[in-house]
Amino acid sequence: MSKGVMFQYFEWNCKSDGSLWRELAERAIEIRNLGTTAVWIPPAYKGMGGKNDTGYGPYDLYDLGEFDQKGSVATKYGTKAELLEAIKTVRAAGMHVYADVVLDHRMGGDAPEEVEVVEISNENRNVVVSKPYKIRPYSQYNFPGRGDKYSSFKWRAQHFVAFGYDDNAKDSVGKIFRHSDKGFSGEVSKEHGNFDYLMGAEVDQYHPDVRKEELEWAQWFIETTNVDGFRLDAVKHIAASFYVEWFEKLRNHFKDREIFGVGEYWSGEIGALRHYIDQTHGIMRLFDVPLHYKLCEASKTGRDFDLSKIFENTLVQDNPLMAVTFVDNHDSQPGQSLESWVGDWFKPLAYALILLRNHGYPCLFYGDYFGSSGDCNGNFKLTCHRKIMDDFIQARQKHCHGALHDYFDHPNCVGWIWTGDAQHPDSLAVVMSNGEAGFKKMQTERPNRTFRDVTGHWPEPVTADVNGEAEFRCPPGSVSVWCSC
Repeated sequence: MSKGVMFQYFEWNCKSDGSLWRELAERAIEIRNLGTTAVWIPPAYKGMGGKNDTGYGPYDLYDLGEFDQKGSVATKYGTKAELLEAIKTVRAAGMHVYADVVLDHRMGGDAPEEVEVVEISNENRNVVVSKPYKIRPYSQYNFPGRGDKYSSFKWRAQHFVAFGYDDNAKDSVGKIFRHSDKGFSGEVSKEHGNFDYLMGAEVDQYHPDVRKEELEWAQWFIETTNVDGFRLDAVKHIAASFYVEWFEKLRNHFKDREIFGVGEYWSGEIGALRHYIDQTHGIMRLFDVPLHYKLCEASKTGRDFDLSKIFENTLVQDNPLMAVTFVDNHDSQPGQSLESWVGDWFKPLAYALILLRNHGYPCLFYGDYFGSSGDCNGNFKLTCHRKIMDDFIQARQKHCHGALHDYFDHPNCVGWIWTGDAQHPDSLAVVMSNGEAGFKKMQTERPNRTFRDVTGHWPEPVTADVNGEAEFRCPPGSVSVWCSC
């Protein structure tokens, strides 16, 4: 079993005071000692909202908090110098760094241009609802604060396929304007007929100048920051062939290192994820959104959810080597457009399901680990689950060895056991219930061995019989992790 654990080191409502990079550097040893092997950092470049922008409204990917643009020098998370120091510190602590990047669209253009477009139906993006006419989208990106430093490329209307705003019509927000002489990609999600357009100025990834620029930016970014890979936003909106070429060329350029990639293909349908993996020839892993939705549903329906089927139609079951498993993230947290928050009572069960098993690359969420005070108005506060997550990760590192045997034989109570091996002689048993107090008789292969619940949820120890069998218990709606150490 791989012991890799990713840590998403941000949440949507992180303070806009430029402190995150410094905080990450200060906590690098702490999260390494937790068992983290890689840190996923938020978009590091200047967004359209300057220091108040999360980075998902990308303006200038070359401005890592170095230039006075969009009202600030620093990004929401800090300055370029602080970013580089944080990455250096994390890597010195023995962890990899994965940088979040949005290549789908640009926002906050510097000036408008006149472009001939047709309007597209929001419900079915294959349907044109107007004759060609001219609009003025903000499609000029001149980067006056940076000039030509690092790149002289300037974005213009021809580098985009569609827009979401017309300066001639202030009430145009919500409409989709596609270049009259361009079509949407056939290599994207089929939601809404075609889901090429997401927001802002939709980048034309078929334009040769765009492909060249976005490859050169990635090479520059890796050389500048020394990151180990990328978390790629909104991949279902981008032509699959773009990322095939992009990764192949990056990995060919950096022959001496692995360039890791994980894509955010936000769909609960396992068939959509399976199709994308085939399209991209397994060039990157994907987040297991189907499993996330299962965890969310389980937290909302309680004992009516069949725990024995929690992994059915998930990526970690279908293709475990390609799955990055997670409980929640910045997109699913309360107040976001993709809100699908896993209830607090179920969080311990959910993290046990991704951390204490043998498949998938689990990702911890900053908001779950540290909690949060919410947005600037105190809304959407997040609960700290640090203690239970610490318990699970320590158990993962020390005791998840040998053979794994499942006992997924009851809709409200499931369990599994790690038998240990010659180098790790301790067994580990997990039992969880989404209803009444749970119990599960399991074969430990450790006759007469005494087990204790490392979570403290069940106070009395359990001793296996002469045949190695023991009955493990957990409280109602909870999980217990029993170790023979």
